[in-house]
Amino acid sequence: MADHLPLPAPVEDPVLAVGVLASLPAALLALDPQERVAYANPEAVRLLGRPLPELLGRAVAEVFPADVGGTVSAACADAVATGRPVAVELALPGIGEGWFELHAWPAPAGPAVALVDVSPRRRAQQAADRARRDAERAGARMALLAAVTAELSGALDGESALGSLARLVVPALADGCIVTVIDREGRARDVGAWHTDPARHELLERYAQVRLDTLPEASPVARALRSGTAAQESVAAILTLMPPGPARQLLQELGPESAVVLPLTAEERPVGVLTLYLDPGRSADADDVAAAAQVAAQAARAVDRVHRQSQQAQLAEALQRSLLTDPPTIEGAEVAVRYVPAAEAARVGGDWYDAFLHPSGEPVVVIGDVAGHDTAAAAEMGQLRGLLRGIAHYSGAGPAEVLHGLDAAMAQMHPGTLATAAIARLERGGTLLRWVSAGHPPPLVVDPDGTVTVLSDGLGDLLLGVDPTAARREFTVPLRPGATVLLYTDGLVERRDTGVDEGVARLREHLAELAPLPLERLCDAVLARMVDGTPNDDVALVAISLRSPA
Repeated sequence: MADHLPLPAPVEDPVLAVGVLASLPAALLALDPQERVAYANPEAVRLLGRPLPELLGRAVAEVFPADVGGTVSAACADAVATGRPVAVELALPGIGEGWFELHAWPAPAGPAVALVDVSPRRRAQQAADRARRDAERAGARMALLAAVTAELSGALDGESALGSLARLVVPALADGCIVTVIDREGRARDVGAWHTDPARHELLERYAQVRLDTLPEASPVARALRSGTAAQESVAAILTLMPPGPARQLLQELGPESAVVLPLTAEERPVGVLTLYLDPGRSADADDVAAAAQVAAQAARAVDRVHRQSQQAQLAEALQRSLLTDPPTIEGAEVAVRYVPAAEAARVGGDWYDAFLHPSGEPVVVIGDVAGHDTAAAAEMGQLRGLLRGIAHYSGAGPAEVLHGLDAAMAQMHPGTLATAAIARLERGGTLLRWVSAGHPPPLVVDPDGTVTVLSDGLGDLLLGVDPTAARREFTVPLRPGATVLLYTDGLVERRDTGVDEGVARLREHLAELAPLPLERLCDAVLARMVDGTPNDDVALVAISLRSPA
């Protein structure tokens, strides 16, 4: 409608009143200066649902429903006060369907009011808004599924990945979320919780810490954990199942209206639960539930994969440790060994250590690393370790010749296998160290006073398995009384962001401080300082000292 509607002629004009105004498709009211109805056309009579005599002389605020009467009166007063038309969009509950645009403007005899039905336009706008919101929600669901796929695909630390899952699904699918996992021992544990409202995030975490302890058997989460049953339930109904206590009180304080519980199912058995909490005024439609089911399916596959990898890792680690026998007792010497598996799924590789007596009666320590991180590398490691021992005992040769013999044997018996190794033999009553390296990180000698010597000539000679004819250089270094010789694999010193040289420098600094410790404590302290939690690569080390055991 135009901003400046034509002012009606006096209602006494019978032609205008009966002809033009009577046939006007919009509801029209003319008011007197006291905002009482002086004229109402037939459309106004029809819309307001009262006979014309009941409308004439009544205040305009009284002929409209109470919810909007004040709005109409205020618009009329505003039009008279400003001398300009006023337009307001409003619904007329009880007397008309849809939405109307109210126009009020000043007329010579008093304000005039027209009501134009704008329901089609409003419905079209609402439909467009719904379509836009639906498109946004669909896009958010697609983005969520992509993020979940990226987070969980190939995840080796299942608990950490699933812990972050709760943060991903909020607020795309719910206002709050708790992720539950059944561990390998069959225990259910809540591993992640998140809420879209920062003020309630800590509250949800506290609820996740206690809810499983008092979980009623009939609750949706318990049913999902027990039999893989999905459910949508009002929180009011869930509260009636819960016994009095902290969990019930915290759920009440959280204030969700409903919950969607989806089991994480792998091979028809539940491995966890995804619990979504919806605040009042929010509901999960079929598309939301379908998207949540896809998230739950991906999470279930991740849990199952990690469980399987863990089982394989335990078997592989048992194999690895069975191949790494305890060091022998060497009179007048103390030997300490350590092996720490990597964080990767295989958690096993080709790292090995060994200690034995040379046919001459002199102590020998060996460290080695077969390329690869799987059970095949572990099996190769066991065979090379046995070969080296056999060659050393049969030949009675020095470290360089032993490695040369191993290289030749590998060419015939283990073609394609690559490995690094270092051998150190303590001679002359432990006053001389004879050593050789085949591409391995350098041995270290730690004196009781904290002096640390790195036995390095670059990275040593060519690694094993490349050229069986390669010459192996042998080196000697004098040993002071009470010195400790340390051999280790690269997992101790190498990181993704730092190289071997930087790692060896760090190790040297730590050893200088740890030198006075007894050998076993020294090895433990080295691992504690050099390995942050679980290493990214296997770590093996062997240390020998001619000082008396502490």
